[in-house]
Amino acid sequence: MIEPIFISAFLMGLLGSGHCIAMCGGIASSLQLASNKRRTFSYSFAYNIGRASSYMLAGALVAGISSQFAKQNSSFSLALSFMAGIFMLLVGIYIMRLAASLQWLERLGKTLVWQHLVKLNKYLMPINSPFKALGYGALWGWLPCGLVYSALTWAMTSANALDGALVMLCFALGTFPAMITVGIAAQKLTTLFNHPWTRLVLGSLIIWYAIYLLIIATDKLVQ
Repeated sequence: MIEPIFISAFLMGLLGSGHCIAMCGGIASSLQLASNKRRTFSYSFAYNIGRASSYMLAGALVAGISSQFAKQNSSFSLALSFMAGIFMLLVGIYIMRLAASLQWLERLGKTLVWQHLVKLNKYLMPINSPFKALGYGALWGWLPCGLVYSALTWAMTSANALDGALVMLCFALGTFPAMITVGIAAQKLTTLFNHPWTRLVLGSLIIWYAIYLLIIATDKLVQ
């Protein structure tokens, strides 16, 4: 039986695809220019496999570390549940563009991680092979993204590193339909996902789910 958290992570990736297009759509669609037209899909697929691999590595790292603390302190586990719900709420607000609720987190990631990793770009350009597209995706998987960081808070609630990696894999798979297609029809998808009504609907769904998670965490607190 598939765990609810894996389904939820997939839906989060699917519902947040509009944000993924805004963050990485230009990169994915540029693969069309870097490759032969007949290889557009294979290059886009390789790029997204690389991106998913980085997500899984990050998920394994945070889950592996947090699970050790959670085993020693039940209060830590409960705090992670609250944090996951709060970040989900911030994601919904961010997608609806009601507030720049996650930009501070993206700026922090840019300062601590991205400004160092982005220098590796020069070793992967031009992207003239699926292997380079794979490496490019793995590198850009570390791009500061509030949506990814929020998914990682879910991974942190996992029991072990493997489950944390699986949570991020499900999240990545949720983004695949939009991100693979974006390399083929970027303009149409960007217009659709950035439409105010689309953002309103997707953001509202995420916010309602965040409230649900917080209710569950609160129920555990008062028991």
